[in-house]
Amino acid sequence: MGIEDDAAIRAVGAFGGGIAGSGNVCGILLGGIALISNMYSRADLAGKEDPRMWTLSKKYLAAFEKLAEPCGGITCRDIARVDWTDRAAVKRYYSDPDSTRATCIRLVGDAAHALGGLLEQEKAETGQ
Repeated sequence: MGIEDDAAIRAVGAFGGGIAGSGNVCGILLGGIALISNMYSRADLAGKEDPRMWTLSKKYLAAFEKLAEPCGGITCRDIARVDWTDRAAVKRYYSDPDSTRATCIRLVGDAAHALGGLLEQEKAETGQ
């Protein structure tokens, strides 16, 4: 995306494991929404929100829900099926080639592709 912002990268660091290892909403979804917000949200409270932020966020959410449907939902709990508080389970997730990590890796790529497509479509339609 051409965005190189250390603060933005740090801001999403705890999205992993469904927000701080809680198993809640998948960090892939949250990261995409954060990117859209970074591109289209106002820079200060006096500014006006770009309506594309809401439109693209809703489209990305719908695309992600469809991609995650085979997993049973959009939470990390549904997708990764890991108890992030269990060190042995986390170790298996990262070391076992047959773990659900393969699902997460695939979903990252598919979601990035979907998001890129939405942003390209928006650019083609608006010229921005």
